[in-house]
Amino acid sequence: MKSNRILVVMAAGSGTRMGASVPKQFLDLGGKPVLRRTIEVFLEASPDIKVVTVLPKEHMSWWRDYCLADDFNCPQTLVNGGITRFHSVRNALENVPSGTVVAIHDGVRPLLSPDMVAGMFRQMEEKGCRALIPVVPSYDTLKVLDRTRTADGQEMLLECKDEYADRSRIFGAQTPQMFVSDDLKRAYSQPFDTAFTDDASVASKAGIPLSFCQGERYNIKLTSPEDLKLARLIVRPC
Repeated sequence: MKSNRILVVMAAGSGTRMGASVPKQFLDLGGKPVLRRTIEVFLEASPDIKVVTVLPKEHMSWWRDYCLADDFNCPQTLVNGGITRFHSVRNALENVPSGTVVAIHDGVRPLLSPDMVAGMFRQMEEKGCRALIPVVPSYDTLKVLDRTRTADGQEMLLECKDEYADRSRIFGAQTPQMFVSDDLKRAYSQPFDTAFTDDASVASKAGIPLSFCQGERYNIKLTSPEDLKLARLIVRPC
């Protein structure tokens, strides 16, 4: 049975590594801000989805003005970001009703497909998953190295003898990560822990069983100018 669906799109970062004058979620990608492209994927996959957008407080008015000026007629609940991603998600969950399936997604992952999103929602609803995490296998050979510094302060990487990473068991987690809203709210009532690297780690510590599905190779998070260059090549019309 189809449930009520909520998208919480995390776009509260400052994007300093991108080196741009505005946060990366507002940079142009094929004629639209990255954030708009991200939200539109979910609207295509599930037209009746409710959207909660988490933004930096100082850019809240910029996004409102853009949506009005460019006729981006997507009703959204806008939420101020917190001091960490954990606190930003917690703020957003105050606007998520009980009894829903909530997808938490990075606002700067605009390249996922609507088919992936729709398939994940179906899996949540038809298979009764309580948490569903998309993952991709590691394609590179992995090295276990130690960081050290020379006498003059230069960083060096040293091989760890007899330590090997089994690539066949290593996967990279992506978003959206989907949850039953009541479970996720309970998980986010826990105290903050620096070990929380994503929503799945918060849920796991709260005892919520995780299920996994195949992610997408191009569902990358845009964190550097090189990432943005790649994204622009992908969305460029043929």
